[in-house]
Amino acid sequence: MERHLLERLLAGDDEASAAALAALRSGATYDVWDTAHPAAQHAGVFAIRLRRMRRRGVEPLGLERMVRLLREHGRPVRGGLIDSVDQKWTFLIYFTEDGSTLVACARFQRWAEPSPL
Repeated sequence: MERHLLERLLAGDDEASAAALAALRSGATYDVWDTAHPAAQHAGVFAIRLRRMRRRGVEPLGLERMVRLLREHGRPVRGGLIDSVDQKWTFLIYFTEDGSTLVACARFQRWAEPSPL
């Protein structure tokens, strides 16, 4: 997927999409996969991860909304990732099977390994 098309698809009104768009416009790297998988499969996996993260006091931006939207979508989705230039954030993005519409987006903080002393 070309960068300008991804930028157009991320022009939504939710915080996670706006943050992903800003990261992309700042030079973030990205990858959108060619294969599609059932949305319910992704929703189930990320519902479990959301519960685990909340137990640790972490609330990823847009993850609860992403789980809900994937469940509601009910059709196969294509996924992708955007990694911010500073390597602090990863955005998980899902599109309709044909890649024409953004289904959901969430932002995760990347965990850096502690440097050895």
